[in-house]
Amino acid sequence: MTNTRMETIMKIAADPSTSIMLPQQANIDFYGEDVFNADTMRVYLPKQTYEKLMATIDEGVALDATIAGEVANAMKKWAIDRGATHFTHWFLPLTGSTAEKHDSFLEPEGCKAILAFSGKNLIVGEPDASSFPSGGLRSTFEARGYTAWDPTSPAFIKRHGNGATLCIPTAFCSYTGEALDKKTPLLRSLQALSKSTRRLMTCFKAGPKKTTVTLGAEQEYFLIDKRFYLQRPDLYQAGRTLFGAAPAKHQQMDDHYFASIPARILNFMHDVEKELWKLGIPAKTRHNEVAPAQFELAPMFEDVNLACDHNMLVMETLQKVADRHGLVCLLHEKPFAGVNGSGKHNNWSVSYGKGNLLNPGKDPHQNAVFLTTLCAVIYAVDTHADLLRMTCAGAGNDHRLGANEAPPAIVSMYLGDQLMDVIEQLEKGTPKSSKQAGAMRIGADMLPPLPRDATDRNRTSTFAFTGNKFEFRAPGSSQSCSEPNVVLNTIVAEAMDMIASQLEKLNDKDFNSGLQKILQKIIKEHKRVLFNGNGYTDDWVKEAKRRGLPNISSSMEALKALIKKENIALFEKYQVFSRRELESRYEVNVEEYHKRIHIEGEVARDMAKNIILPKVMEAYTNALTINDLAKKQKLPTVNAYAKQLGTGISALMDSIAALEKALNGKHEGILASMKELRIKVDALEKIVPDDKWPLPKYREMLFIY
Repeated sequence: MTNTRMETIMKIAADPSTSIMLPQQANIDFYGEDVFNADTMRVYLPKQTYEKLMATIDEGVALDATIAGEVANAMKKWAIDRGATHFTHWFLPLTGSTAEKHDSFLEPEGCKAILAFSGKNLIVGEPDASSFPSGGLRSTFEARGYTAWDPTSPAFIKRHGNGATLCIPTAFCSYTGEALDKKTPLLRSLQALSKSTRRLMTCFKAGPKKTTVTLGAEQEYFLIDKRFYLQRPDLYQAGRTLFGAAPAKHQQMDDHYFASIPARILNFMHDVEKELWKLGIPAKTRHNEVAPAQFELAPMFEDVNLACDHNMLVMETLQKVADRHGLVCLLHEKPFAGVNGSGKHNNWSVSYGKGNLLNPGKDPHQNAVFLTTLCAVIYAVDTHADLLRMTCAGAGNDHRLGANEAPPAIVSMYLGDQLMDVIEQLEKGTPKSSKQAGAMRIGADMLPPLPRDATDRNRTSTFAFTGNKFEFRAPGSSQSCSEPNVVLNTIVAEAMDMIASQLEKLNDKDFNSGLQKILQKIIKEHKRVLFNGNGYTDDWVKEAKRRGLPNISSSMEALKALIKKENIALFEKYQVFSRRELESRYEVNVEEYHKRIHIEGEVARDMAKNIILPKVMEAYTNALTINDLAKKQKLPTVNAYAKQLGTGISALMDSIAALEKALNGKHEGILASMKELRIKVDALEKIVPDDKWPLPKYREMLFIY
């Protein structure tokens, strides 16, 4: 083992942060203190202004521009009281991360200065749009872009060292009004779903109410010591290990999952939650995940627009706090080969007024609204499986989807035995009974019977019903929550409109029988997407093919859904995307994919050529020297070992040359060459003496923290 690696391990073992540091007192009075939320607005705003702003936030009433000045002044005063000196319009460009340009509140007045923030500063900003990816919507010489205040996502304070900045969530669009971000399409899709939901619910004699889409985004991530990270160019350049032999023990014992959280990690989690709670982010659950060094954070459900913003802050906070603890948070979907990757489970549901439309109640077969909503979702998922698969496309997620840890690339729906029974009855006629969950007996007399849930959990399903929501498990850990929910909102809106169009033709007398026929038709035509079995098996791949379900294995193929004629028509109909906006996103995603693969290829080549090969050559030279000395002293030689190293070096050099050539070609060739190079490098890692191997190994990074 090299001195650097040994010193790193010894320093980690001696780190005082590996002991638990308990807070002096459990106190959550600080929850939401860095958010300009309703309680804060009530204090800082005049009553009439507060009521007008809350009408926009809660009821979707158009923003009264005349109140902007008062809101801006109150927001500035609150932010300054919290220590802020600057403000920024915080937005979500097509890079997949967040963006911000800070301006101070400072306004010179002669020889002095004041702190000012106008209504115009609040409502609109003008960042340079030329250097963000736009897929042709903007040229370098067309720099003008606009940010527009989103009052439905509250402003917040971001702290940094001794300073603080007021962050104002905004949409981001071009000079021509086209969306250059991930927030604008989400807001448009919410508007579309709201209209369609109201139309459908009117058929059930429900009055006008607010439609609310909620999201709970479970975030998986890895943590490793920063000192290991800085010795791995592949991690800090590509986000994942391009080389690394599997250790003897990794996750096969299933002993990390839900196990006791290590002290250093628990300290980190405590600080993460404190930061998130200050921002009003309801972080609820924390635990060890399946792979060693893998963990999960899950928040409570929130309005989907706010939840998407909050998830971006969750990822940023995980990385920021990790750095303070001498750790690095890895959000790549597959940072380590051979163990589970990380996803972001998208728990989606829709409510009308106070009623969750996906809540089956005690008797699902009697709940016409629930069954109608359920059938709308079945129709949407089957009809637009290509769009759902597209939302999970990415170079990182390609390594994760389809492995025995994540849903396959085939989109299917899991309903559980009870709902499948109801659906099958409905297809054949009127459902007359439903399988009751009942109680579960554990077999120990001292333990009480436990209520059994209506559905089990299927961890292999892409899109699983989990009681009163659907869990879309395919999105990757580093991806924005926006795209999956833009698509879900839009395709369900279309399905609801399709059903409403037929219900509106029925009179009251024929309504129930007509509704039954509509739902029966949907089930018969789209039940192929329903699957309660094991999605990891080869048998399912064959069965899915027999059913005619698409199996889109690569991101490059999945992205084509963005520019399909019928999908463009769908998004234009609901005014979520224009043709140009869809074409631009296709170009942005394809270009990003190619860039990531090319970066990985260059990093792999450089590491193999400049870091690994010299060390292996050194080991080979040592073996030859030992052989010569052994021969002179008539001692046993290491001919076989030296030959093995020599053969490995030759194969390594051939693979490096092949990758260098592939870097001039297409991504398929780069990926294939990287795979072959990895095989050669990982084989050498197994035989090169530990003190000669230049990189931290999996057995160290995954277990020492």
